[in-house]
Amino acid sequence: MRKICKNVIPAKTGIQSVFLCIILALFVSGCAKAPPHSQDNICSIFRQYPEWYWDSQDVQKKWHIPISVLIAIMHQESHFHAGAKPPREHILWVIPWFRPTSAYGYSQATDESWKSYRRSTGDHGADRDDFADAANFIGWYAHQAQRKVGISPRDPYKLYLAYHEGLGGYARKTYLRKKWLIAISHKVSRRAWIYHRQLMGCMRSLPKKPWWRFW
Repeated sequence: MRKICKNVIPAKTGIQSVFLCIILALFVSGCAKAPPHSQDNICSIFRQYPEWYWDSQDVQKKWHIPISVLIAIMHQESHFHAGAKPPREHILWVIPWFRPTSAYGYSQATDESWKSYRRSTGDHGADRDDFADAANFIGWYAHQAQRKVGISPRDPYKLYLAYHEGLGGYARKTYLRKKWLIAISHKVSRRAWIYHRQLMGCMRSLPKKPWWRFW
């Protein structure tokens, strides 16, 4: 933050300078970032982007989903690419065609799911390529899964099945016909457990949320 104020904001004194620093820092922190250098270590991810840690803490507090589960799902969905989209299908293996779904962003939420999320939360300005919004979407979805089909937000295996198939598909057990999805869900569960152990070992050393991030 001091670097931002020093390099960008003209020399000022008093409360005006402080508010300018806060506004600019919030704006910069909201910009899309490159994927983390080390995606296999949650401590490294949060040290590179501490604001992601603070956003994840807010989601955990609001929706009761463990940070490790939240980040494991996001890793599987987009590998932390803000503008991630499903690969295009091809005609005759050569000619690019439409994308299979409208999934987009960190959480790979579809157009329909995102509209439902906006209506439900009242956050009509939420963007799928914003980490905080995408993380909150995953937390919101976990809450819906718990409320409607009884999945604990601490169960990454079942939660990812429902995340991929939709709550109706999960209830109908459509995943039983998809061995590849079951394998991926186990992979997400293993990663969530690894992230959990890593986070328990480094949590105290991670940067604390600064006073100026009051939302």
